[in-house]
Amino acid sequence: MPTLDRLTRMGRDGDDEEALRWEGDDDATLAPGWKRVGEPTAAPAATAGGDETTDAAASARTDRDAEAVADAEAGPQIGSAELVLLGVFGGVFLLYTLGWILTALRVTNTATDPVAWFMFALGLWLAVLAPALWFGVTFALTRGRVPLRFTWLAIGAVVLLPVPFVAGVTA
Repeated sequence: MPTLDRLTRMGRDGDDEEALRWEGDDDATLAPGWKRVGEPTAAPAATAGGDETTDAAASARTDRDAEAVADAEAGPQIGSAELVLLGVFGGVFLLYTLGWILTALRVTNTATDPVAWFMFALGLWLAVLAPALWFGVTFALTRGRVPLRFTWLAIGAVVLLPVPFVAGVTA
């Protein structure tokens, strides 16, 4: 690590490149970078003396192998077309949620008894939550099955249309 004296000399000596390096940057036990290149190799057996360099290298390989396994279990990444379609459906369901919020705020509850009043209000606010829940649950339950995911999202776009908002019902 650069000392205070070396740091103050850097500006005067004109050796600005030293400011971009730290002591030990060329250490062999450091990870080569964030990109994994090639196939993982088996860790060498530890020596009887307990060499710290070998242990650190083996630990780094184990960490990279664990990351590779986690990446493989995560499944394939989302493609560009799928990402755009998810954005479109997300926007549609967001607009549906706003439509249901406006409907819930505009419609007057004319129920006379407390149970009917509560059930009417509960139904309105569940309708507000329905588009967001549909999008989230569909996305969570159809991982890796793209055609099925978009089929269910299209069904939700038809079923959850805020008809009172579209029809202009306010009473």
